[in-house]
Amino acid sequence: MWMICKKEWQQFFSSLTGYIFIIVFLLANGLALFVFEDNIFSFGYATLDKYFQLAPWILLLLIPAITMKSFADEFKSGTYEVLQTLPLTKQQIITGKYLGSLFVAFTAILPTLIYIISIQQLSVGDGLDVGATTGAFIGLFILASIFTAIGICSSSFTNNAVIAFIISLIACVVLYFGFNAFSKLSFLNNNWGYYIGLLGIDFHYSSISRGVVDSRDLIYFFSIVILMLLITSKNLLKQ
Repeated sequence: MWMICKKEWQQFFSSLTGYIFIIVFLLANGLALFVFEDNIFSFGYATLDKYFQLAPWILLLLIPAITMKSFADEFKSGTYEVLQTLPLTKQQIITGKYLGSLFVAFTAILPTLIYIISIQQLSVGDGLDVGATTGAFIGLFILASIFTAIGICSSSFTNNAVIAFIISLIACVVLYFGFNAFSKLSFLNNNWGYYIGLLGIDFHYSSISRGVVDSRDLIYFFSIVILMLLITSKNLLKQ
């Protein structure tokens, strides 16, 4: 399993593409937080709200790009048959690819922890709310875990990496924002709207990003990851 994980990691960083994706993520968030209009200096108080609002949308594009080749390229090049000859179960292959892609996503997020130090140094008063900020970062890592599982699952449907990217992007957008948008439609009453909103990632991520780590949110996130990996396993049985 760890051999597959290492292979995914090395494959992503074997060209400039991997580094470019991560640089774009860091640059976009850094500019939005410190340079563009309504940046942190305009607010006049220490907060990372701008970052936690923007980062999920960048991850929506970044992670499908990371995962799109996971199985699609294996099917296209015929190397999936080679993987099947290894003394590994399908679950171990899936887990290895999932963890390899997830570590890449975490590599993009980890450097942004320096924002905490930077803003603490710049602030005059008490600085950041450490509890809320910690919860928000936990939420961001969990969000990356879900998007990665969706991306791996999407890649198992096709041998075309571009199609895998599109499927993953649409699925991430629908799960992250779609249910929340649908729940606000005028013909739905408050009860139905609330329960539909519960199905979306945004509802649970918003709770954690405020620093409230609820076991029900964690169960929801864990269930989505497991469901996506189970669907991936089902797809591989057809190969």
